[in-house]
Order: sequence, then structure tokens, then C-alpha cells
Amino acid sequence: MSSKDKIALVTGANKGIGFEIAKKLGAAGCTVLVGARNEKLGREACEKLKAEGAKAEYVNLDLLKPETIDKAAETIEKKYGRLDILVNNAGIVERADGAPTKTKVDAVEVTMRTNFIGPLRVTQAMAPLLQKSAEGSIVNVSSALGSCAFNGDRNSPYADTKFIGYSASKAALNMMTVQLAYEFRDTNIKVNSVCPGYCATDINDNQGPLSAEEGAREPARLALLDKSGPTGEYRNTEGSIPW
Repeated sequence: MSSKDKIALVTGANKGIGFEIAKKLGAAGCTVLVGARNEKLGREACEKLKAEGAKAEYVNLDLLKPETIDKAAETIEKKYGRLDILVNNAGIVERADGAPTKTKVDAVEVTMRTNFIGPLRVTQAMAPLLQKSAEGSIVNVSSALGSCAFNGDRNSPYADTKFIGYSASKAALNMMTVQLAYEFRDTNIKVNSVCPGYCATDINDNQGPLSAEEGAREPARLALLDKSGPTGEYRNTEGSIPW
């Protein structure tokens, strides 16, 4: 299946890594559905993509509002009849998040609802559309901070970075990847987790050493996998990451 025929939904695609993923998919010829909760920013992102020659359309989608997720699925079904690529990119980091005994539980709760429950709802809503694709792909944008192996290794570069809400939400997202890959094992749908790296975006006050464009490379590559591509993997640009 040519990428020029693919329909791709990217959540949180109005800025940062999500926008760069949408940009790469658009450049590959996909019709990109820009999922964003803010209509103004979502439509502005669409115009930027169109100015670069991409086919883009805004889709209202708020991970904390299930009705917008259901409506988005209905809209995609009516207009396109299927979905070929789902990139669960949207996510948050709460300022009150931190070590388990010090964090605000409310911060953990909203982080889990946004970073895990939201993507789970989106995936459930889009699954029937993905099952109509000849080459379906689900990419869950995770983080190395979601690796239990890295968190448990005191020699890991991530050993001193403890945000229980964020890390737990990404670990849960990784579990969703593993179980979805099993659930879709006999289908054309590939499911993978990806760590984009520590990128300079709004989520970290633009402190990361990598650009959003660099962070989008591996998610976009995985999104465009064909039938022979890997599934059930957790990767970054250097290769596999331990769960």
C-alpha cells in the first residue's frame, strides 16, 4: 500500500513532536488528520502543513473528553471509511509530579487520564477503522522514563529522574502496546512504542538537546511500516529499549 493512499491521525499534532510527525507523514503523501483540542491551533497547524504541500484536515480531539473521541471516529468513518495510521502522541507533564512520596496525587491522576486512559479510548474508538486498513499501524509515543528496566538500574542515565505520574503513565502505555500487538497478531496492524528522545518542546520548557524534528523521525518511520514490519517493539532511533 502506497503511503500516498494512507490516512493518518496524529493526536496532539498542533505543535512540537506531534506537528513534526504530521509534517513527515504529510511529506510522505499521507492525508494527515491533525488531532488537537484547541481548534484555533489545530487549524493553524493544518494551514502550515498545507502550505508545504501536505493534505491535512483538523479533527477536534480532547483526550479528557470522550465525546470528542467518539465524534472524531464517526467523522473519519463517514469521510474516509478507514484509518491506516494512528499515532498516540498527545501527552502532558504535570508540574506537581515528582517522587512517589512527594508528588501530588491529583497530578498523577490527571497524568494517567491524559497519557494512558486517553490513548486507550482513542485506540478503542479507532480500532474498527484500523481493521479496515490493508496496512494498519499504531504508534504509541512513549518515553525512556516509562522503562521499568531503566528506572530500576541505578547506573542508568534516568536513575535520578523520578516523576511517578509521568513514568507510570508511559509504562502503562507500553503495556498497551504489548497487549495490542498480541490482540492484533493475526491482522495487518502493527503496534509499537517509541521514545522520541529528550526534545526541546513546550512540555519541558524547551530544555531538551534534541529538536522536535529529530524526535519525530522514529515515530514517523514506525507509522509508515508495511505488512512485513516489526510489531510489539519499544524503540528509539538507536534501536530497541528494554521494557
